[in-house]
Amino acid sequence: MVKCTMQIVAQNRKAFHDYSIEETIEAGIVLMGTEVKSLRDGKANLKDSYVIIKESEAYLFNCHISPYTHGNIMNHDPLRTRKLLLHGREITRLQAKMAQKGYSLIPLKLYFKGSRVKVEIGLAKGKKMYEKRESIKKREADREIERAMKSR
Repeated sequence: MVKCTMQIVAQNRKAFHDYSIEETIEAGIVLMGTEVKSLRDGKANLKDSYVIIKESEAYLFNCHISPYTHGNIMNHDPLRTRKLLLHGREITRLQAKMAQKGYSLIPLKLYFKGSRVKVEIGLAKGKKMYEKRESIKKREADREIERAMKSR
């Protein structure tokens, strides 16, 4: 039995603030060699990135992977569109859920699982401003309760 370690390269923390995540899916990603080397250095950013399903294939947009420092002419475009590897039935299921109003696909994590790069995608629904305020109030109340319990 092979034990796979998970090394997180980038996280989209803002996604949990702006969206309520209802479901998560793990997907592979098609990368060039210099992109993988750059990810091993931890040079990636998922801020403002999103996933679109086009012609029954999923694509990742606006994911910034910095050019590899020791790369030469073979370096990649940092903001290029990258194809995601998902099963056909997963794509059709996600497409059906995205057809509902307010749903979108947001990348949450970019990580290595063994030697392969994976992306965790979340099926998300946008939060309204008052929902964001409520979640902040709830989080602060939970912190106060934790502090009170610790001091006893």
